[in-house]
Amino acid sequence: MNYLVGLTGGIGSGKSTVAELFAALGVRIIDTDAISHSLTKTGGAAIPSISASFGKDFIRPDGSMDRDRMRELVFAAPSAKRRLESILHPLILEQARQLAAQPTTAPYSLIVVPLLFEGGRYADWMHRTIAIDCPEETQIARTVQRSGLSESAVRAIMARQLARTERSRLADEVIHNDGSLDELKSQIVGMHRRLSVLAAKSN
Repeated sequence: MNYLVGLTGGIGSGKSTVAELFAALGVRIIDTDAISHSLTKTGGAAIPSISASFGKDFIRPDGSMDRDRMRELVFAAPSAKRRLESILHPLILEQARQLAAQPTTAPYSLIVVPLLFEGGRYADWMHRTIAIDCPEETQIARTVQRSGLSESAVRAIMARQLARTERSRLADEVIHNDGSLDELKSQIVGMHRRLSVLAAKSN
């Protein structure tokens, strides 16, 4: 049986960095954001449904989803956000499950899911869950620098996500990403050892 660990965190919490550090320790990474991108790129499985539901104006000339235009729409209209999620989320979950079921020599698989607890589709599927926590101001600064979004746009995204305290309460493990990279690595090495033992015992 493949041992599955869910990794989540608010925007700008450092999910990609943490996943890379786990990958360097030999953990298999399944990133639902990467799956989402593949579903909405040229020839992606979600494109026909997105075109039918939102219109061809939301599809670029190369056949991929117009991410900028879609982002503006879902921020302005919650109903559009729900409509897009109803298309993408079942496909993302299906592909994530397929990938997780494939044989692996890794001690366990880390499933990176930004909305791990919000959607209710993943949490009961995982053997263990990890939340990344850091101060909100750090989240905002990282996201503004990385994506070019305005502070108000980042705060709007954060407002739709679980509060830090609630996310940490629901998770089995918490990684504090508010220090140096060495401190982050140290936490992950220790956590990896514990998770590897739990995974071995489960088999």
